Amino acid sequence: MEFHHGTARWDFLAAPARVSRMLMMMILIQLLLLGFCVQSSSAAQSYNISDGEAMVAYRRFLLNNGVGRTPPMGWNSWNHFYCNIDEWTVKSTADALVATGLASLGYRYVNIDDCWAEGNRDGYGNLVARASTFPSGIKALADYVHSKGLKLGIYSDAGYTTCSKTMPGSLGHEEQDARTFASWGVDYLKYDNCYNDGARPQDRYLKMSQALLSSGRPIFYSICEWGDQNPAQWAARIGNAWRTTGDIKDTWDSMTSIADINNLWGRYAGPGRWNDPDMLEVGNGGMNIEEYRSHFSIWALMKAPLLIGCDIRSASRATLNIIGNKEVISVNQDPLGIPGRKIRSANGLEVWAGPLSARRIAVVLWNRSSSRALITAGWSEIGISLYTRVAVRDLWAVNINSRISGFIHLYVSRNQQFQLAAYVGPHACKMYIFTPL
Repeated sequence: MEFHHGTARWDFLAAPARVSRMLMMMILIQLLLLGFCVQSSSAAQSYNISDGEAMVAYRRFLLNNGVGRTPPMGWNSWNHFYCNIDEWTVKSTADALVATGLASLGYRYVNIDDCWAEGNRDGYGNLVARASTFPSGIKALADYVHSKGLKLGIYSDAGYTTCSKTMPGSLGHEEQDARTFASWGVDYLKYDNCYNDGARPQDRYLKMSQALLSSGRPIFYSICEWGDQNPAQWAARIGNAWRTTGDIKDTWDSMTSIADINNLWGRYAGPGRWNDPDMLEVGNGGMNIEEYRSHFSIWALMKAPLLIGCDIRSASRATLNIIGNKEVISVNQDPLGIPGRKIRSANGLEVWAGPLSARRIAVVLWNRSSSRALITAGWSEIGISLYTRVAVRDLWAVNINSRISGFIHLYVSRNQQFQLAAYVGPHACKMYIFTPL
């Protein structure tokens, strides 16, 4: 099964038997690459083998514990709060994830970004939570988050200090910090790239990966290298996700340019290893509703991590309806795990598509121009046999009175053939699932 930039080659809809064999081959290949699952956390500590084998063992360990099988979903503090973060904000955000129903849709990680620690380590060389903002400590905070059925994420840096320069990085302290994070009950590590010693990122990020393996706790490892050294080509041997781009901003131009860069690396991602075009800006106010809907749709299609970046506690109904769209989320979390990619682009009118399980295809018609326009997706360009009939479901056509978990999606057609065309507003998109009949 191939997906090429500029054109798609999927003939599984026209040849179900052949596709079933192809899918079985993909599964077998993935099992060979990932190996069979280890049975306990103690097994993750027992490997005394080469670096490459150790990293494969670590991925097995994580997948066996349910970590990284699909792109992570949750919340991160940075895009909205920057350094103005404290334990009350984290606790109340965890409460809001549950109260809004977002947690039940899969948003489980509550991730603290930069600025959570004191400026210096303690007398034993340990990182210490900042007393003024996290007086109860990270262990107590993790216990609270876990009591809600959620997971806690934390931040560090593969350098001497973090990007804010307010707290130490983990360079030279990888094993010690990994043990600390594990003892606190941390479930996710975002590992940044500021103020390092100039060593290759492959080496610096490997050290923390080995340290996490030795800690014995299944911790999702997110490599924030900013795409400088093309991490999509090497980071799957080290971590679970890697930034493909610089930091996102809450603007249309930033979001679209990042989508284009991330799109180039689609073939490297899959279960246990995900491209990360940075966190969501939906709800922060810099874009309009249609632009945010496009942002969320493309991130979901590309199988990007869905990490909310706004203040969930005060999020509007419009924001909750975007990040809470259950069927768009299902595209992102589809077990096949193949990122959708850009198929065609001309004059700001684009077709994006990607395969889903059960022989379905997700399609996005995206209008990046400044005026309403007709966009057409022909069956041949998205890999459907010309005479195949499909049911077309519109993932954004909903009952406007529906609440976050009560979307009513509409079928555009239950017997579509040859092509699909739709008028799309400026900076807006249409998103569909095509199901063969």
